[in-house]
Amino acid sequence: MRLLERRFGSLLGPLSGIILGGACIGGLPVAAATSPQTFETPAGPVKITPIYHASLLIQAGGKAIYLDPAKPAKFDGLPSADLILITDIHGDHMDPASIAKVSKHGTEIIAPAAVAKTVTTASVISNGETRTWDGWTIEAIPMYNLVRGPAPGELYHTKGRGNGYVLTYGGKRFYFSGDTENIPEMRGLKNIEVAFVCMNLPYTMPPEEAAEAVKAFHPRVVIPYHYRGSDLNVFKKALDGTGIEVRILNWYPK
Repeated sequence: MRLLERRFGSLLGPLSGIILGGACIGGLPVAAATSPQTFETPAGPVKITPIYHASLLIQAGGKAIYLDPAKPAKFDGLPSADLILITDIHGDHMDPASIAKVSKHGTEIIAPAAVAKTVTTASVISNGETRTWDGWTIEAIPMYNLVRGPAPGELYHTKGRGNGYVLTYGGKRFYFSGDTENIPEMRGLKNIEVAFVCMNLPYTMPPEEAAEAVKAFHPRVVIPYHYRGSDLNVFKKALDGTGIEVRILNWYPK
């Protein structure tokens, strides 16, 4: 770590407390692939492990929650799911084969109605609804495009089809954006401890726009995910001086 601090100086900033894997993204030091991030809450620690792109594992209270398990994520050696949350119908979020891979007898699935047409065992939750599950509160947050789409008059993600999620455990609120642009519902979030925010063109938003959204709701920690091809230097620089801790993790291990 001292060598990295001498080499990168103040660039490390809040990243200096993360175990680094020797890799860089756009010159930024990043945590090792699948490096768990642990956050303390009054109900006990929450451990969040990046897996690949939009896929991640949340562990707390002896339970395992997967968000958007999908190929080419690797799940070998990881615990079976007690709960699976799915955000949208696209293949990098909804993958029946990966859902089957991480599932066990009794695994519950929560997803929007569009997903439940394919994943028929899912319990439906829609934008604006709240559910409780084993010490967690699950809020379905809108995620959608405002202007970007595959053709004029079309959007990649229409309002109401998919869910972002705010998960609360021990009073700490964790936000997972899903695929979205800088929408009013994101900017209006309150009291977010940790935010996982997407950024990739043409499907969601560029780093500059993501940073503007994050400034508006001001989480304590922000972690870019679903960022393939994005310049994370731009995102981090835009948040310098805001007091928001930016953690760069490697979501695309070789």
